[in-house]
Amino acid sequence: MRISDEWIDYECLDAGNGEKLERWGNIILRRPEPQAMWPIEMDKSWEDVSGTYYRFKDGGGHWEFKDKLPDYWTVNYKDLKFKVSPTNFKHTGLFPEQATNWDFMAEKIKNAGRPIRVLNLFAYTGAATMACSKAGAELVVHVDSAKGMVSWAKENMHLCGVQDNYIRFIVDDCLKFVEREIRRGNKYDAIVMDPPSYGRGPNGEVWKLEHNLEYLVRKCMELLSDKPLFFLINAYTTGISSTVLYNILKLTVASKFGGKIDNGEVGLPISNNRLVLPCGIYGRWQS
Repeated sequence: MRISDEWIDYECLDAGNGEKLERWGNIILRRPEPQAMWPIEMDKSWEDVSGTYYRFKDGGGHWEFKDKLPDYWTVNYKDLKFKVSPTNFKHTGLFPEQATNWDFMAEKIKNAGRPIRVLNLFAYTGAATMACSKAGAELVVHVDSAKGMVSWAKENMHLCGVQDNYIRFIVDDCLKFVEREIRRGNKYDAIVMDPPSYGRGPNGEVWKLEHNLEYLVRKCMELLSDKPLFFLINAYTTGISSTVLYNILKLTVASKFGGKIDNGEVGLPISNNRLVLPCGIYGRWQS
């Protein structure tokens, strides 16, 4: 497991009974967490929170706030700064467990000794985009089908101070964008993707991870340069093993370029009981 344990502005204070208690800067939030299925005794700290997210029985949910919070605030991770804001679908705009992958990508780019072009698919609010750009990537192409998420990513760009770097923001269906890039003859040295379990593109395109992931990775092979640096896949789909990501990368990128693959879970340390909260899976190939 890769544990993101170098945060100062974020902390998973406690987790259990299907929930997690988190500190975002100096703001405490309580949210559902399906992975935290072990029982715990919830002390007073679980009630002394700024906001709690409650699920509806028929799907969805809503926040209830004890304190009047700003529309957004910021948190820092090393030399990066991100906007945080509770959304009506439980998220805050940032997945702190991914910090271990930001570090991996930044280190690879800094040590490459050559210009690196990065493609970030299903790029959300752009934490990986900013990590790559801040590390010195020559170009980062950021693709997401949600216009609002791309706008949020542009805000993160300014917060991270990389607005003068070469970042292209694209609102598009990721698979269709990849197919067009192939026709255009564009190449990338690194590709990162965080595909959802299910989604729709801006024109109603349907994405299902179990049906489309392997095909997308094979299409991305046609975008890789002659000397690719890394290929990283993140996933949060319940029931999908990280070994699936390993196998896909082995049959595609590794079969052509050699290199090495590792796979597993990403997680967060839980301060109260020194357990680790599993948050998702990854598979990454590197030259």
